[in-house]
Amino acid sequence: MYRSRVKTIILAGTASFLAFALVSFPATAVEASKDGLNTWWTIVFPSLLPFLILSEVLIGFGVVRFLGVLLEPIMRPLFKVPGVGGFVWAMGMVSGFPTGAKLTARLREEKQLTKLEAERLVSFSNASNPMFIIGAVSAAFFHNPKLGFLLAGTHYLANFTVGLCMRFYGSDEKPTHKRKETSIPSLKRAMRELHHTRLKDKRPLGKLLGDAVTSSIQSLLMIGGFIILFSVINRLLFHLQVTSLLAGGVEKFFDLFSFSSALSIPFIAGIFEITLGSKLTSGVETSTLMHQAIVTSMILGFCGLSVQAQVASILAQTDISFKPFFFARILQAFFASIYTYLFWDAFSTRFLEDDKPAFAMPDFINDTSWLAAAAEKWMEAGPAFTIICLSIYVVVLFIRLPWRKRTV
Repeated sequence: MYRSRVKTIILAGTASFLAFALVSFPATAVEASKDGLNTWWTIVFPSLLPFLILSEVLIGFGVVRFLGVLLEPIMRPLFKVPGVGGFVWAMGMVSGFPTGAKLTARLREEKQLTKLEAERLVSFSNASNPMFIIGAVSAAFFHNPKLGFLLAGTHYLANFTVGLCMRFYGSDEKPTHKRKETSIPSLKRAMRELHHTRLKDKRPLGKLLGDAVTSSIQSLLMIGGFIILFSVINRLLFHLQVTSLLAGGVEKFFDLFSFSSALSIPFIAGIFEITLGSKLTSGVETSTLMHQAIVTSMILGFCGLSVQAQVASILAQTDISFKPFFFARILQAFFASIYTYLFWDAFSTRFLEDDKPAFAMPDFINDTSWLAAAAEKWMEAGPAFTIICLSIYVVVLFIRLPWRKRTV
């Protein structure tokens, strides 16, 4: 009872403090809201929507179940999750946050995962997508697209390491599968599962596509709300000097490793929001590029409270606990920073000190200017894509309104 009351007081006090800050700095809150909205409708929405819709369709058609049977002999020994986790893991890395959480929750609802398996899977199936790391962070923020290959490589390697660590989570669970049936991949059994899964989903193609579009856009609207909210919170905390106060403790930690104290404020900003933290880190001129890369890797690994709030909101609709995911983010931030430090000398020697890498690579890989150009074009087309998709979403909802069906 005492802990519950303390929690209530803390939550109420925090909400009141933020409300006071919002009233005290209205202009700042509006500008921060615009920045968050711009990030959502130019980058997040157009980047995630196609993958979310495609994922829903593949689940409905049974393709995910098909891949699950084939990947079972790999995913089970490595990560102690069913083969369907391979699809979730791949989609989570390609499309970015919080696709892995949404797909994990969906598979949990369909009973394709146990509670412990879902908690393990969600811990390592959420990652930043390559376009964000290479295009936005490296090309747009650091003006060095080659750095993106190091950041992406260490980010996904750390993600893999977290998956190996989380396989020991809940190690005392009772096995719910037969080892003999999953020891060898069977194409015949995979095809049978594909057919049975498609037959179970009795929705016609039009209904399936409509459900995929509405479900995906509803999730992205929720994600957009969190991005705007944490953009405002981050800006308000900065103006109230709370960020500087927290950065004081981080400075002492950075001093132990000879990091510039100027990196402390970007690091605190990155704890709240990944994009702003990465951008501020790239602008610290008093720090070496190696230290900037290490801090950025930590920010990417932790993924920010904004993304974690999105994941928590998705998981709250199921019985999947959020605590393993949060613990895994701390692990990934640690592993990503360590890997960046270990690989820095080899990376800088091959990619940064000379005009060309020490080993032969295709010209289109050496010339990374196309990444910045592709990111810029994508951001230009993003708003138009978002508006078109939202218009389609409104039309689909209008067609499905109950009152309209009764009057027709």
